[in-house]
Amino acid sequence: MAGPAAQAVKSSFKEDALNIPNLLTMGRILVIPVFLYLLDQGTPQACVLAALVYAAAAITDFLDGWLARRMGIVSLLGKFLDPLADKLMVMASLIWMIPMGRIPAWAVVLLIGREISITGLRSIASSSGVVISAGGGGKAKTALQMLGILCLILGYPYHLVYGPLDLGWVDLVVVGRALVYLSLVFSIWSAFEYMKVFGRAVEAESSLSDEDSADKAAS
Repeated sequence: MAGPAAQAVKSSFKEDALNIPNLLTMGRILVIPVFLYLLDQGTPQACVLAALVYAAAAITDFLDGWLARRMGIVSLLGKFLDPLADKLMVMASLIWMIPMGRIPAWAVVLLIGREISITGLRSIASSSGVVISAGGGGKAKTALQMLGILCLILGYPYHLVYGPLDLGWVDLVVVGRALVYLSLVFSIWSAFEYMKVFGRAVEAESSLSDEDSADKAAS
């Protein structure tokens, strides 16, 4: 028979799963197969629909964070799901577009390697009580990736006209690749930022340990 503590945990988890920000985040995960299916059709019309689904999911990424802050909702489930949804969206779409010839495999491998490395680094830091928040490089990387992937999903040349400015025919695959390559530069830069913060935290923790050891020896 479950005790009061177990029932409280179960109730809290259910409440977290059903709050609006986390429902939006879970919805973002659930639509991934939808835009991948549309993208796989390969027609200009299907690619536009896939891009619309992807853009709507990307908007919920900003919306769920804003709602969580507005409503004062902070949950462990949300902290887990939000970055997971972002990474699944980015990595699934990039991997899917390799055989379509829209993005080279080496760029995707570098991006995935960076994400795995930094996620592991932040987990180690978090277990030691050190919080490494996203810096300027990480935020720029995310914005460039989202925009670049959107262009790659559209995937065809389009005649772009902005008011009186006629840009002519623009190949969005070329534009998307350029943006993803630029995001790769910011990815590497932000990775060094994270490592520097982690290194300073390790040095600070080591200094504290040495001081504690010295105090114990003196006493």
